[in-house]
Amino acid sequence: MDAIHLAIHSFFDALAWCAAAATALWLTKRANIAFPVGERHRVGYYATLTASAALGAYLFGTLNMIACGQPAVARSIEGAIFGGVFGIEIYKHFVGVAARTGARFAAPLAVGVAVGRIGCYYSGIGDFTYGTPANWPWCHDFGDGVLRHPTPLYESASMAAFLVIYFVAVFRNDRFVIDNGLYLAVGWYAVQRFVWEFFKPYAPVLGPLTVFQILSILLLCYAVFMLLTANRATDERTVSA
Repeated sequence: MDAIHLAIHSFFDALAWCAAAATALWLTKRANIAFPVGERHRVGYYATLTASAALGAYLFGTLNMIACGQPAVARSIEGAIFGGVFGIEIYKHFVGVAARTGARFAAPLAVGVAVGRIGCYYSGIGDFTYGTPANWPWCHDFGDGVLRHPTPLYESASMAAFLVIYFVAVFRNDRFVIDNGLYLAVGWYAVQRFVWEFFKPYAPVLGPLTVFQILSILLLCYAVFMLLTANRATDERTVSA
């Protein structure tokens, strides 16, 4: 990636972080979202979240590049989500935090992906997030003279659509959506990412599945499990209160 495209990508990365943080602050007040992690565990919680998300981002981004025959260090949004989610679940298990703690991260996740993927779109062929060649009216030349699916925009639009539906539920004070927003966001991200992978030039690693489609399946299973057990978790929290 050349210096100009790197600067564009970095700008949108920073914009995504700022937009996600602003959304979290606003929505926490608007939806009365609690963060049931005691003061003595919060530093460890955020340190684990940061470290595990970074590890997942670089691990799975790099594995995908190796699978595609282009060995290089790379990052992945989905890898970061996978690492962050499972790193936190492991941390909570070991420190004894039983409550579900992800509600305030649902909207920031969707906002971050929606904004960040725009940066991927403008970062050119070197970003390796472009789609396969096609001649559809909205296809884009990422810099090599070939029209391709603008898959970063597909992902951005998908998460923006989720955000609209989520906000409608929040304004209606739908407590199920508010309390389980992260699992809905992760589940939707997994579904749409699985689909868009068919429009990317990534190599399969297990049958027809790419690295990220395998991660999508695992994330979807996690989200479905958490949603199916949501009422039980609520009941347990009410009894112990």
